[in-house]
Amino acid sequence: MSDFFTVSVLLATVAAGIRLAAPFLLAALGETLGQRSGVLNLGVEGVMLLGAYGAYYATLRTDSVLLGILVGLAVGAFMGVVYGVVTLALKAEQGISGIGVFIFGLGLSDLLFQRQVGTPTPIDGLRDWEVPLLGGLPWIGEVLFHQNVLVYAAFLLVPVLWYLIYRTPFGMNVRAVGETPEAADSLGVSVNGTRYLTILIGNSMAGLAGAALALELGIFQQNLTNGHGFIAIALVYFGAWRPAGVMAGSLVFGLVSATVLQWKTLGIVAGTTASIVGMFPAVLTILVLVIVSRRTGAPSALTRPFERGR
Repeated sequence: MSDFFTVSVLLATVAAGIRLAAPFLLAALGETLGQRSGVLNLGVEGVMLLGAYGAYYATLRTDSVLLGILVGLAVGAFMGVVYGVVTLALKAEQGISGIGVFIFGLGLSDLLFQRQVGTPTPIDGLRDWEVPLLGGLPWIGEVLFHQNVLVYAAFLLVPVLWYLIYRTPFGMNVRAVGETPEAADSLGVSVNGTRYLTILIGNSMAGLAGAALALELGIFQQNLTNGHGFIAIALVYFGAWRPAGVMAGSLVFGLVSATVLQWKTLGIVAGTTASIVGMFPAVLTILVLVIVSRRTGAPSALTRPFERGR
């Protein structure tokens, strides 16, 4: 254990934790926007899987990481259109349709991988980029400013989303349709139109989160996300539907995951103990849901379909 508490190992663990937090954060921020408008998407995991496979396959065939990122975004956007039609136009129950999206994404991503690739084939994924000047700072530079572009993007989106939700007319509409859609409709706000847009943005970010995961690892395999999407949903509740809170939760999960990986690498935990310790992120997710279930603050119209005149 003493090997873990050295400056170099601790810095490496924190840097890895920030990197691991990025996919959680991207997916959770998108889900935050969707839930703010009253739409729960339990299919985040499935969208992440499809985005991850799309980004991986595009990069594998073209050697272009940028194209892989764009494909991940496009896949997420397409699934947003599908989910929007199912939940808003067809008024399907959001929980059931979300689970359907998850199962669809899990099955289709594996099928495409088996048919088009077959065996896990490494790709040249995302590379770290040192921020000029800041990257040279002692300790903090190594931890914060030697990351890949999607890590920077994930954390920069936190203030962007905060501003969008709290300082723009669109954000005001989002909060209105998530709390009192009938009142918003009476004032001329398109409830379903606003929700369609938040679903599109949220699913695009989930697809990007999947791309971030696949391009960071440089590989794709069955069930690559391994629960990331469900943890992202839990983080929305953990963060009380606020971008800063979601970021804090993502960092907690990222650091826990990085610590577990570092302990395994150093041989601090092994065998059965390693398997038990590896369950920490899942256990933490359950604890978060138990704790926040006692709190209030969820959008009043969350999961409630809107019908004019009701």
